[in-house]
Amino acid sequence: MIRKAWNEPSGKFLLFSRPFHEYSMRGRVTLSQLPLSVTVALTALLILAYFPGTLANPLFLSFLFSQAAILMLCFAIPWDRLPYPSFLVIPFLDLVSIALGREGGQDSLAGISLMAVFPVIWLCASGVFPRTAVALSFLGPLGIIWVPLLIRGDVSGPDLARSLLLPVMSLGIGVSVTVLTLSMMRQQRDVEEKDIQLRAVLDASKRQERLLNTVLDTVHLGVLAVDAEGNDILMNRKQRAHHLLASPPGNDDPNESQLLVFDRDRTTLVPVEQRPVRRAILGEEFTDYLVWLGAGDEQRAVTTSARPMIDQDGNFAGSVIVFSDVTDLVKALAAKDEFVANVSHEFRTPLTSILGYVELMLDDEALRDDKRGFLEIIRRNSERLLTLVSDLLSSRNGQLVVSPHAVDVAELVRASITAALPRATESGIQLRADAPERLEAHVDAARVSQVLDNLVSNAIKYSPDGGEVTVSLRSDDGTVVCSVSDTGMGMSKEDQEEVFTKFFRSQAVRNSAIPGVGLGLSISKAIVEAHGGQVSLYSEVGRGTTFTFAVPA
Repeated sequence: MIRKAWNEPSGKFLLFSRPFHEYSMRGRVTLSQLPLSVTVALTALLILAYFPGTLANPLFLSFLFSQAAILMLCFAIPWDRLPYPSFLVIPFLDLVSIALGREGGQDSLAGISLMAVFPVIWLCASGVFPRTAVALSFLGPLGIIWVPLLIRGDVSGPDLARSLLLPVMSLGIGVSVTVLTLSMMRQQRDVEEKDIQLRAVLDASKRQERLLNTVLDTVHLGVLAVDAEGNDILMNRKQRAHHLLASPPGNDDPNESQLLVFDRDRTTLVPVEQRPVRRAILGEEFTDYLVWLGAGDEQRAVTTSARPMIDQDGNFAGSVIVFSDVTDLVKALAAKDEFVANVSHEFRTPLTSILGYVELMLDDEALRDDKRGFLEIIRRNSERLLTLVSDLLSSRNGQLVVSPHAVDVAELVRASITAALPRATESGIQLRADAPERLEAHVDAARVSQVLDNLVSNAIKYSPDGGEVTVSLRSDDGTVVCSVSDTGMGMSKEDQEEVFTKFFRSQAVRNSAIPGVGLGLSISKAIVEAHGGQVSLYSEVGRGTTFTFAVPA
């Protein structure tokens, strides 16, 4: 039952408010019959108004009643429970009914036979048995006209020829409708196949999205993805917790500039342009950039890394930033540095006292030679321990203080080689220098000598089978460049990435029992960087290592 004839908000007739294929089978059959039923009703009104005598003709009355009965059958029969093509009986019944109407009303209205176009269109538009439907589009109307002629015996050639126009026109309409219907059916199949494919892709995409969200919410890292304009695309559970931690009190939805993001000292706010997300939006790529989030006792240390996203055209499309909570590690490193500093201070006092008394005893001219040898051993090992303590304290301080002044760096190189020559000779190593006669630079002589001694000592130490160590020095565009090369054991790529880390010693070195604590290179790197320079290395396992440092002249 239709409660309203019109859909008031849109003004559309409810009967046609949805696509034809969305109706039930009963509704589609009824709608297909409805145009003919409406035409028959209008025809009856015209007959009633202008040709009332025709209503007395039993054939015409049969036509009207049969059309009413056919419409009721369309609505009453549960077509969806019957075999699919069963509804095609309706167009055949229509053709028979129209034949009755034509015979009963041709004295009144001559065009009743044109109604045969409706069942013809229905047959051809159904898409069922298309060749048969095309044949019936000609034979059906032809039968409506010829069968009565044959029954009456009026079979003259001119009469039969005059009646061919309607079947031919109906055939043309049937062919056109069939072609259009088959074409639309092919398009519909293509659309349905693409729809199935799209649904499969959509389902796969949703599964991937669920998997990605599950993985991101499982990992103990904060992950944030932003587009090129800085809008959030993705934020996992851990990162939401980081964002909440860095939010100022009373601000539930702060932007990047309002977050509590502090520098390494834990009190200085990081400038907006140096904050991780802002740097990522600007297209920067960085690794392990340390900041502190939040304030008070809940403050956490976080290392951040960012990688840009590039679209298929090579343009910047956003960035992915990863946040890793390293608070426990930072506190552990701080505790370790504090412990090292305290132990070093405790060692320095007794070592200084030991060296002082040893010096006093060595100044005694009456000291026997064998006793003097023992004291020399004590002094040498005490000095070694004191040097180790100084290195530990230097590594604890981090930033080394340098006092640059005019220095002949070539002389520092020669002095370092001269000091290392006895040990090189003892190890069977050829030690040579490749330096100009004089090369002046504004550097801290003691600190640069410390770097040279350390690099030369390492080159000799890590060449256990002899070989050659070369120290080269040159000036390059206002920069002093010094390289220390050996032909020793070399190191792997993994070791090269860690070689400047405090206390790092490779597995090969530990296995070979070469002495050391792994502080020399980290201190040397700090000295060079304090001068505004850089340190690099090149190494191959079994072929040697070259350390190069460059400082402004």
